[in-house]
Amino acid sequence: MYKVIAVYKAFDEVHRAELEEHFKNIHTPICLRIPGIREVRVNRVFGGPTGASHLQQVVEMVFDSKDAWKAAMKTPEMMESGKDAVKTFGDLVSVHFAEEIILRD
Repeated sequence: MYKVIAVYKAFDEVHRAELEEHFKNIHTPICLRIPGIREVRVNRVFGGPTGASHLQQVVEMVFDSKDAWKAAMKTPEMMESGKDAVKTFGDLVSVHFAEEIILRD
């Protein structure tokens, strides 16, 4: 599978509720309209080995193939998603592209 992965730094307490609401009610519906998307996986970070984490969440937009990912990258919906992320979350989010490789014994 191929993915667009968005890594969100922790939201400050002043803006947390507002940003979480925007993510849930505005940003996620935009992402779910992206053609060829298989699913959106939201990983809420609640800590790390030493306690608190500097991350809020890691979000994966999953596509079945590289061709599906490439096609989606050119769509107006993907462009809308990117613009909304930059406008709303700014420096709190970084975006990455990845191929998932599953390792098993």
